[in-house]
Amino acid sequence: MKKFNIFNLGELIPFYIFLVLLSGILFYYNRILGIISLIITCFLAVYEIKSVSDKKEQLENYMENFNDKFDEITRRAIFSMPFPLAILNHEGKIIWHNTNLKTMVDEEEPILNLLINEVFPEVDIEKLPKDNDYLDIDYKDKSYKLYVNTFEDKRHEKNILIYIIESTKEKNLENLLLDESIAVISLNVDNYDELIENTDNSNMPMVRAKIDSVINNFANEHEGFAIKYEQEDYTIIMSYENLLKVIKGKFYILDDVREIEEGNRIQATLSIGVGTLEKNPLEAYKSARACLNVALGRGGDQAVVKLEDHFEYFGGKNQSVTKNSTVKARVMANGIIKLLERSGDVLIMGHRNPDMDSLGSCLGVMELAKRLDKNFYIVLDRVTPAIEKIYNALLSDYPKSEDFDIKDIFIKPNDAVNICKKETVVVVLDHHSKNSSEAPKLLEISNNIILIDHHRRGSNYIDNAILTYLEPHASSTSELITEILFYSTDRLKIPRIIAEGLLAGITVDTKNFILQTGVRTFEAASMLKRQGADSIRVRQLFRNDIETVKHKGEVVYNSEIYKDKIAIGTLEQDSDDNILIAAQAADELLNMNNIEAAFVLTNVKNKIHISGRSLGEISVQLILEKLDGGGHLTAAGTQMEISMDEAITELKQVIDEYLQEDKDESNTDR
Repeated sequence: MKKFNIFNLGELIPFYIFLVLLSGILFYYNRILGIISLIITCFLAVYEIKSVSDKKEQLENYMENFNDKFDEITRRAIFSMPFPLAILNHEGKIIWHNTNLKTMVDEEEPILNLLINEVFPEVDIEKLPKDNDYLDIDYKDKSYKLYVNTFEDKRHEKNILIYIIESTKEKNLENLLLDESIAVISLNVDNYDELIENTDNSNMPMVRAKIDSVINNFANEHEGFAIKYEQEDYTIIMSYENLLKVIKGKFYILDDVREIEEGNRIQATLSIGVGTLEKNPLEAYKSARACLNVALGRGGDQAVVKLEDHFEYFGGKNQSVTKNSTVKARVMANGIIKLLERSGDVLIMGHRNPDMDSLGSCLGVMELAKRLDKNFYIVLDRVTPAIEKIYNALLSDYPKSEDFDIKDIFIKPNDAVNICKKETVVVVLDHHSKNSSEAPKLLEISNNIILIDHHRRGSNYIDNAILTYLEPHASSTSELITEILFYSTDRLKIPRIIAEGLLAGITVDTKNFILQTGVRTFEAASMLKRQGADSIRVRQLFRNDIETVKHKGEVVYNSEIYKDKIAIGTLEQDSDDNILIAAQAADELLNMNNIEAAFVLTNVKNKIHISGRSLGEISVQLILEKLDGGGHLTAAGTQMEISMDEAITELKQVIDEYLQEDKDESNTDR
């Protein structure tokens, strides 16, 4: 490469100043020599200026020629690129493309000046990847990677260079590896003990053999194998490709096991957890067991699959199987007592906007902590209309003593946070979602969290509890607490108002012992009756004033019947009673002929609250889970930060999806 050594004239100025001074000195002593010296100095200066100017001109000419050559090389390189290229303007319009792009598209009509999404529908100009990143696209049965570079032209307008490289072979290989990866499926006969108790000894071998046969046939049908390592536990290994077929078939094995009739008087049901897309088989197995725990926590008789960053649920449209065995309640009672005995203070916390079950179960745990001489408090932000009557009755009827005042045990969430320490026991009741807690910060402070709930497991689960008692088969948390109280001592003795609070909790969640009731529900009620609970007094806790009755009547009167079997009502007013009125109005709507589910929408602090109720044929839990809610198959709720009309529209869309999925499952051809 030609070299250019250019001096800066500014650097030579001191030199010429020196020569001029030297010429002046010579002129002083000899005028002729001084004039000659000055002429030579001027000549050198002119020559240097001209020399520098010539070299600058040469450099500029060289750079101009080089730029022309570089532009030509660039143009030739772009035109000779072996893959499709295009330049888009800021609107996403194609302003230039090479021949390879035209060949790839293979359209008779010109594609110049078309928007890029008119050629490749998957490409959104607003969501293009960043420079040097790429976007996977499929086009005409082939796979491609679309790369992006952004630049500005001379007019400072944004332009986008895209180039497309085919990746069909890579994609096919990736899909092949994915299809052949391992999927681990953990299965549990979740009502095994009840199944044994309700089957004659002579028929039990046939029932076990039939369950084994159904599970093994299912595994063989999908080119996998099954391992039985406990009476009720199985593991199936199959490929991811076959798992997708199982998912497409909605895990029909759930129905096959439920249809077993070999002398068993109750249905057998399965809970299934699936682990896949993990880095090794051990991690896949751990993931499967975690998903199985979620399925069991949601009431069983369903499958849970973790796909990337979310769970997929299949089944779960039937009532949880009632468990008659009280062994777990005995174990839990013993574990809770030991934990309370060796720990510090006790903070008892229900959910926000507490109801009878939330407060009733809190009162039950309070009695347990009091008997153990622990320092305890109930965290309560405000007394809602749903608990106002039982709260006032508690203040007036709880036995008074010099060293204990019932009013002092209720504290605000901020006060609870201030007194909570790592060793403090935090008992979470009637919910399992962090966002639903009265004081979520307590869950971050305490290392001793006890979780007791009867709702089906949902999102944002409290996963740092050291003791969890989650029983979706139970009618209410008050039922679970009643059993724990009973098994915590040889001779149970609690104040009448506490027994009535627990009985009120059971009553409200079972809709007066109609829904989600089992043998243990009535046994718990009988325990409370023996403690002095008065059914008449409990009934009086649910009486409403005339305005509440009117509002419920308005909701029922103005309700809409959707899809011939679902009632949708609205409560436009905004008051503290809205959630209670909405829940009661939804229960009232179920009394109409042919109505299988009811939803009531109401305004609550700039949000739309939805209360869902059903008689068991339709799972309001699965419907409202799609709107970030949760609850039970027969009772669920959610809140949305949108308008009433938008909430109704979204609710109807979710109902349509649910009914269509239910219809598809019924018509599935295995």
